[in-house]
Amino acid sequence: MSQIQEKSPQHCAKKKVININKHHKKLIYTFTTFILSILLLILVIWFILHPSKPEFALKEAEIYQLGLSGSHLLNSSIQITLLSKNPNQKVGIYYDEIQVYASYKGQRITLDSSIPPFYQENKDTNLLSMVLVANELPVDPSFGYEMGRDQMVGRLVLNLKSNGRLRWKVGTWVSGRYMFIVNCVVVLPFGSSAAPAGPLISKQGAQCLTTV
Repeated sequence: MSQIQEKSPQHCAKKKVININKHHKKLIYTFTTFILSILLLILVIWFILHPSKPEFALKEAEIYQLGLSGSHLLNSSIQITLLSKNPNQKVGIYYDEIQVYASYKGQRITLDSSIPPFYQENKDTNLLSMVLVANELPVDPSFGYEMGRDQMVGRLVLNLKSNGRLRWKVGTWVSGRYMFIVNCVVVLPFGSSAAPAGPLISKQGAQCLTTV
């Protein structure tokens, strides 16, 4: 006599749940493996190419106005030309945002000036010219005194600073955004007149420090 075993509805439902869970786990495993493979490939490409940070140099700076209105309100107009270079052999650079301003002894002496976004091919260079200005910009009360000391020395030292965001391009792959900071130091001859009648010009050029 054969024994007939009947499976209860609860037993069938439990078996279906087990099968569904196995299916979900397999999908999750496959998806995770795919994502990790893509990330590993990107990492390998990154280490092989190892993008170098862009290089900037100051080519020319001209001060047309730099004087106080009242005791602590500054009016300024400075024209500069920067050279931007992409030193990479196989990596392009998207400059999505660049803000430039001038400072003197830690004080801003101009407002931000924006450079339109642009793309730089590998081993390419670009000249970037802009005018930095300020009208009645509040400065520290010691500003006039510091300027007077520099006039006695006969030279004026300014910092031209830039900050922005860039992306690397390798083939069709484009990275996320990275912040970069550029700092250029320019030394200009400073005469003995009461205020720079202008323009004060520096064409010696200077290499800038870039941090990404």
